[in-house]
Amino acid sequence: MIIAKHIHVTGVVQGVGFRPFVYGLATRLALRGWVLNTSAGVDIHIEGSRENIESFIEKLSSEKPPLSILDQIKITDASPENLSTFNIQPSTQIEGAFQPISPDVAICADCEHELFDPNDRRYLYPFINCTNCGPRFTIIKDLPYDRPATTMADFPMCDNCRAEYENPMNRRFHAQPIACPDCGPFVQLRNNSNHSSSITSIDLRLSAILKARQLLNEGKIVAVKGLGGFHLACDATNEKAVSELRNRKGRAGKPFALMFADFASIQRICEINEAERALLIGHEKPIVLLKVRSNQNIAKSVAPNMDALGVMLPYTPLHRLLLNQTDEKLNAQGAPSVLVMTSGNFSEEPIAIHNEDALERLAPLADAFLMHNREIHIRCDDSVVRVESYRLKVEGRTTTTSNLQPSNLKPAITYLRRSRSYAPYPVNLSFDSKPTLAVGGELKNTFCLTRDRYAFLSQHIGDMENVEVYEAFEQNVEHLSRLFRVQPEIIAHDMHPNYFTTKFAQQKPNHQLRIPVQHHHAHIAACMADNKLDDRKIIGLSFDGTGYGTDGAIWGGEILLASYADFERVAHLEYLPLPGGDSATRNPWRIAVGYTEALGLHIDDLPFMESLDAQSVDIVRQQVQKNLNTPQTSSMGRLFDAISSLIGIRNQVTYEAQAAIEMEVLSNKFIGEASPYPYQIEDGIMRVGEMFQQIIQDVKSNIETGLIAARFHRTISAMAVDASKRVREETKINEVALSGGVWQNQTLLNLTREDLLRENFIVYTHQQTPANDGGLALGQAAVANYQ
Repeated sequence: MIIAKHIHVTGVVQGVGFRPFVYGLATRLALRGWVLNTSAGVDIHIEGSRENIESFIEKLSSEKPPLSILDQIKITDASPENLSTFNIQPSTQIEGAFQPISPDVAICADCEHELFDPNDRRYLYPFINCTNCGPRFTIIKDLPYDRPATTMADFPMCDNCRAEYENPMNRRFHAQPIACPDCGPFVQLRNNSNHSSSITSIDLRLSAILKARQLLNEGKIVAVKGLGGFHLACDATNEKAVSELRNRKGRAGKPFALMFADFASIQRICEINEAERALLIGHEKPIVLLKVRSNQNIAKSVAPNMDALGVMLPYTPLHRLLLNQTDEKLNAQGAPSVLVMTSGNFSEEPIAIHNEDALERLAPLADAFLMHNREIHIRCDDSVVRVESYRLKVEGRTTTTSNLQPSNLKPAITYLRRSRSYAPYPVNLSFDSKPTLAVGGELKNTFCLTRDRYAFLSQHIGDMENVEVYEAFEQNVEHLSRLFRVQPEIIAHDMHPNYFTTKFAQQKPNHQLRIPVQHHHAHIAACMADNKLDDRKIIGLSFDGTGYGTDGAIWGGEILLASYADFERVAHLEYLPLPGGDSATRNPWRIAVGYTEALGLHIDDLPFMESLDAQSVDIVRQQVQKNLNTPQTSSMGRLFDAISSLIGIRNQVTYEAQAAIEMEVLSNKFIGEASPYPYQIEDGIMRVGEMFQQIIQDVKSNIETGLIAARFHRTISAMAVDASKRVREETKINEVALSGGVWQNQTLLNLTREDLLRENFIVYTHQQTPANDGGLALGQAAVANYQ
């Protein structure tokens, strides 16, 4: 007996080979009907025997394509249409409908094999892709995801590509970016001799790649157009080239990311566990932070004062061609096996994505430009992640960061920057949301759009420090709002009145409800939403560098009792003066001098004072004494800065959190033997005067800097656990969420989490989003919906 079913599938089901999979499955089971993309997901009409349809429905989930994510499968009875075949029908638009879309996907093993097969028609073709890999998010203009709605619309398929595209048995069946040397994009190399305005085309296609490899081998800097924007590349083993790149880019100390030719090359230099290996070779291929085994071949200026490197493997065919060490045609002259691969921009600007813009903006930075003519519709930086320990052992029990059930054990990924290969995957919410735009913070900005139970967190936008980033922010808000059909009824923003994002929100039409959300409340709400918690009060340890408080002060060392709907500040670091306000964040010595002056401590004979200008020190002290331009702060990030300067690590910084990161590196050797310094918690105030006294004495006694740093980490951890226990005694609440940029300090995170678990707390950390301000917008959206 013939029956029929209508099946509607939602989730990431477009651009991942889902329709070809459905076609193949239906054909295999002798079923008839059709499948099509809509702007609401995928619709399937299936008819045949009951047994085969039941098998089809079961295999729809159990055998789905690896890149697909099925959020919901809705099945209803239908009337048989007496069809004789199964086919893929043209896509349809549904007014106001939306669905998640796939991020860009790294080159798959099959395409990589064909890329280096001399007998394949796509041999050495830099834009090879298939249903399982290639560009997605960065080329999509609108939904449904079909070629005419992407930047590949400019490249009509040749007969051979068309035949593959229409062949249900081919790996490129309905692969929207399908291309080959006869019909697809091509690369070209442009020289930028002596950084003059004279730009000349050297050659096209393969010869451009060969010339780029030669230039990199000679120590030149090449701007390379990738998936989501331009990179600046140079030989990572050439100290002169790396130093020159730093000078040109205006990036004095921040570590550069590295791209290696192959996994074995990484293994020779870094320690790698199985979870890290899986990330490096998987379809995401983010930048992964790895402990250095030996960096004798890497230029010292790649990552000064660091014990880890940010590394990745080539994730596009073009990158594979630049770094390949085995193909005979490519390696006639050789090429570097590891490249610095950093964002194509001056520091703090958005990455360049358009050829003409790159030729103009990057001319002072690059010696040559390896470009292509496939447009990037939306910029997307590389993601940066770190793998945590597989598991934590507490008093004989094995547990995880956010769940005490051993059955849920898995390696935990910490997202430091969530962008390429992860955005715009949605975070599934535990509550229904109204159409909402949350605009995020001022640093490490991302924004968030919510609709129903989806929260679409944008790719990394950057620090809101110039008009170019503002424009990129506005363009991305407009683009993602259109893609996901979100017309916001609520605009959530930070409470800080001078943030660009706050002003952006305030300029929106009056019919949209504008809700200010306190910065640290948003952090804790983000961690709750990330862990899919319902609305209930939990203890929140919100530690970061800066956030506008309800009293107008600068917060950052906060113990909150928080739900989505509201929060109470139950404890915080004591207020101390920040001489010069924001300028002090670039000069930790000012914070150290200001804090010790306020605490009445003598530091003139400490080594870090020797390099300071006496008049400048005197001015800072007078600022504190007279309360001139010295806002009060409870910031945990600034406390780290002060201590790092006090113990002689760094008086000035060239990038955010540099002093704290270098202090963490030095502490790791001594963390096992370190004990906490004394501290007090009085009436909800966490006081650090005694800690400062002891640290000053240790410096005078020539105690090793790393040991002092380790004891400081132990102190902050002990203080956080102590404060949490006090709140639990009063409220009986046993759940703790850790959020804010300070928790990206892996040493502090491990110490605090393990001690909290020992005290039988349930601990939540970020699972899908960054703990820093890159996850802030998710919390803003959650709070605004509940308020």
